[in-house]
Order: sequence, then structure tokens, then C-alpha cells
Amino acid sequence: MPQLILLRHGQSQWNLENRFTGWVDVELSAKGEEEARAAGELLKPFQIDMLFTSVLKRAMRTADIALEVAGKSGIPTERSEKLNERHYGDLQGLNKDDIGKQYGEAQLKIWRRSYDMPPPNGESLKDTQERCIPYYKDVIEPKLREGKNVMIAAHGNSLRSIVMYLDNLTPEEILEVNIPTGVPALYELDSSLKVVSKRYLAEFSNTH
Repeated sequence: MPQLILLRHGQSQWNLENRFTGWVDVELSAKGEEEARAAGELLKPFQIDMLFTSVLKRAMRTADIALEVAGKSGIPTERSEKLNERHYGDLQGLNKDDIGKQYGEAQLKIWRRSYDMPPPNGESLKDTQERCIPYYKDVIEPKLREGKNVMIAAHGNSLRSIVMYLDNLTPEEILEVNIPTGVPALYELDSSLKVVSKRYLAEFSNTH
């Protein structure tokens, strides 16, 4: 029964500063590195055969730290921009509170949380899913079908798109799903890759 571990990167410097990050290649904050180390402690009991990450350094660095702490460095790794965070377009680099003041909280919530309404020149969650899920099906699922245990280190919205697919959630249901930074989610799958069980490996506060 293959296992799939989803790990959102630890807090980035722009998470800390409450800025839209998207595809901007921002470093982890000190707290983010701590979260990655804590994730590594949680991963110690699990066999991981293959790692997939985005091409953004906050995800790659989180995976590197976590796997080193877990004693699992050097496993086969593949990186793809298909797993990158949602592209926030013209909002990238801007402070979320400032956007709320300029455009109103209702518009900010639409840009942040709606399923199919992208920010100006950016991607919606639907757009993110349309690049992420074909990659998951074409590249990652074959490894799981071989019985390999896989870890994906990526981002809040790319992982939400995968969770939506795995858990068969509606566009309305996925809006209420938050992926915590630095807390691994463990999926156990059957031979047809249907979800048998899902759990986070640590408690977390359900805030975004």
C-alpha cells in the first residue's frame, strides 16, 4: 500500500511579511527553517523512496532540511515548475493588508480564496490545478503504482489542488481547506490509488 506525503514549505520571508509571493523565489525565514527541521523529526519513521518538488527554493530547501534531519538525504528527486505556487500576477510582492485597504476586503478574499477568479495577470486555483494535476497523474502516479512511497514538497495552492483531486472535493469545499506550513500530511493509498486514510503527522492551528 503506497504512501504519499505532502509537505508545504516552511514559513518564507514573505509569508512573515504578509506579502503575496507566488513565483517569486523567496528564502525561508528562520521560523521556516525550524518548521522544516520539525517536519524532518516527524518523517523519521517513514520510508520515502522518491521526492518531487517545485523549482522554487523555499520548497526545495524545506525538503532538503527535513530529509537531512530524517536521515533520508540523497533519495531520487524530480523538480518541476508544474508544482510551483499559484502565480499571483500583479499582486506578487504586495502586502495583503495594503491590497485589502486599496480594493476592499471582499475583493481581496476573492483574489485569495476563490476557485476560478484569478488576480490581475495571475492564476486562479483552477488554473493552478490545470497544470498541477496532469503532472501528478502522468509523472507521480506511476511511481505510486509501482509501490513507491512518494513525498511532494510544494506550496499552499499547488498542494491544495492535489488535495482537491485526492479527496474528491468540490470547488466550494476546497475553499475551506488550508495547508499548514511544515506539517507533513500522510496519505495511505490502495493499489488503485484510492485514498484509504489521511492524517497530519502533527497538530496545527487551522489558520492561513
